[in-house]
Amino acid sequence: MRILYTFVWILALPLVLARLFWRGRLEPGYRQHIAERFGFYSAASKPKQAVIWVHAVSVGETRAAEPLIKQLMQAYPQHRILLSHMTPTGRATGALLFANELSNNTVQQCFLPYDIPYLVRRLLTHFKPTICILMETEVWPNLIYACRQQAVPVTLVNARLSPKSLKKAERLSSLILPASAALTCVAAQTEADAKRILQLGAPKVLVTGNSKFDVSLNPEQISAGHTLREQFGSRPVLLCASTREGEEDLILDAFMQVQNSNLLLIIVPRHPQRFDLVEQLIKQRGLTMERRTTLAQNKLADEVRVVLGDTMGEMASYYVSSDIAFIGGSLLPLGGQNLIEACAVEKPVLIGPHTFNFEAISVDAIEAKGALRIYNAAQLFEETGKLIQDRERKTTMGKCALAFAEQHRGATARTLALLREYIH
Repeated sequence: MRILYTFVWILALPLVLARLFWRGRLEPGYRQHIAERFGFYSAASKPKQAVIWVHAVSVGETRAAEPLIKQLMQAYPQHRILLSHMTPTGRATGALLFANELSNNTVQQCFLPYDIPYLVRRLLTHFKPTICILMETEVWPNLIYACRQQAVPVTLVNARLSPKSLKKAERLSSLILPASAALTCVAAQTEADAKRILQLGAPKVLVTGNSKFDVSLNPEQISAGHTLREQFGSRPVLLCASTREGEEDLILDAFMQVQNSNLLLIIVPRHPQRFDLVEQLIKQRGLTMERRTTLAQNKLADEVRVVLGDTMGEMASYYVSSDIAFIGGSLLPLGGQNLIEACAVEKPVLIGPHTFNFEAISVDAIEAKGALRIYNAAQLFEETGKLIQDRERKTTMGKCALAFAEQHRGATARTLALLREYIH
């Protein structure tokens, strides 16, 4: 099956390349560093010291990797960190998080080659990593096979596997099961994740927790969030964070029905290529809006009803500037997004019915009374109105969210302890 999988990859390469250029129309990052996707790297990038390789596919995984990478740098100062990605937004996030480390060459970035054996071997030959650390859900059969051939341990950390993803994996069992069995070890987020991963044949699975709880908040972003809040004035603010396609229509239509309210709505789409489209959706409804990138330093005009968050890497600032945070990707069956950062800045959190990608922490946050589940866009604004009216309840809910976030810290230290055995 792996040979057939490789053959399909090779046949698909022209289409994959065409798709890169197509996506590059809206996201220029897809047209950059293309040679790296085929395993070609500059001679200057060849490291002179031992390498710890961390793969974080996109934005969420890169943020989750931040505390682990920082602890790896402290524990192994003689090593260089290679941080690979699949998406340009993941790479841009890594560049923001590790700007200092990139400048002094303690961290290096690249794109992961496509999952074809000879392409992956080029990366292994060039960087010679001592270990491969995959973040969350990344199981690439040929990558794991190539690492095993070269005696490079492959670990899957902060691992999660939803019931839906397990069913998909089981349908491809002849491909996924050998890859899972070849993993050196797995650090799972929850007991439920561990049980599902064990069903795929992983040999050593331990529960270490979710490292996203250990992400430290950037003081500059916190300060920028307070500045934003001052610009918004005394109006109540609802943040709709990481919204996905189809959700903005639902949210804006429900917002149009809110009567006699001075509520300010912030919408931050999950994907930057959709910023212009979401602006059109707002304007089509006749709502006065302002983009974050054009927002002046003075107070926001009273007639502005919607702020479009059209920046990357500022989510903490948006959370700080708001009164209530709704986590996108959950109104429609898209699996939801991470609510930890909102909890960590003491905000009451609202989530939709579809949170299967983050089910455990969503349920735990609700049980901790830091989050509330809503089932449609109308209820989103109904519950927002109730919380705004009941300040004591809103404050209590925020405190519960913060307590929930602080209670679950420590996953990174447990993960590092597990990895020590395999880093030489």
